Amino acid sequence: MNPGNPETAGKGAGRDGYRLPQPKNSAGRNLPVAITSALLLGVLVVAGLAIPYVWYPLVAAAMGLATYEVHSRLKENGYSLNLPVLLIGGQAMIWLSWPYGTTGLVSAFSLTAVAAVVARLFHNGRTSPPTNWLRDIGISLFVLVWIPMCGAFAGMLSQLSYRDVPWWSLVLTFMLCVIASDVGGYASGVFFGSHPMVPAISPKKSWEGFVGSVVFAAVIGMLSVLFLLDLREPLHYVLGLSLGAGLALCATVGDLVESQFKRDLKIKDMSAMIPGHGGIMDRLDGMLPAAMLTWIVMTAVAG
Repeated sequence: MNPGNPETAGKGAGRDGYRLPQPKNSAGRNLPVAITSALLLGVLVVAGLAIPYVWYPLVAAAMGLATYEVHSRLKENGYSLNLPVLLIGGQAMIWLSWPYGTTGLVSAFSLTAVAAVVARLFHNGRTSPPTNWLRDIGISLFVLVWIPMCGAFAGMLSQLSYRDVPWWSLVLTFMLCVIASDVGGYASGVFFGSHPMVPAISPKKSWEGFVGSVVFAAVIGMLSVLFLLDLREPLHYVLGLSLGAGLALCATVGDLVESQFKRDLKIKDMSAMIPGHGGIMDRLDGMLPAAMLTWIVMTAVAG
């Protein structure tokens, strides 16, 4: 191929005239702003992992902001949820899971669910019947499970004990796997995405991107188990690969759930709370179910 030939020196051609790979799909975000925000969030997370007794307050604050954000979008679209019940009950679920584990979490969830039912029952007072009661109670319980319950599992990772593995390495492992899932899916989807995965829910999500998510997360999961958790028996290789792949699946499902949530409300982002990323739930959608799966898997392994 003649590098000086104008027919071969088109857009994307390299120094030798060969065409460089071009993205098949748009990135769809302001990358410099998104990267800056991601770095700042990373610093915040590192502080939560490095400074004693900061992790639970960080999780509780994030879940409170996420609950408020979701409630605001629902209220704008005509849903009637009792915000004080969701906030106070959600915080109780998280904080009681610190000393009492799943017993505290389930107990607080049960009481909060009853409080939400009763509060919504008398939302219009004693003389006016409630409207859309079943709908609003259903979405209230969904929000409690989606945000503070899953968030409590992220907090309880700091209570896990397995051999001499430090708790922060468990948290870092699940976070790295979810980030790897996002990065792998993003890169594979941008460069190779051709077959929509669930076009009715998330038109930009492709099977090629999903494969990239699973493969990259599985590799990072195995490396994390080997070097972060320092577990190097033969079965631990399988544990790392399986955990990474499972977290990629959780992250994908979490993303689809939030996508459908926003599609129902006809919104693009939950809010503009995090520049370049949208709302806080736009960042936590995959982290929350992944935290729950990590706690379940590592509790089973430790047991």
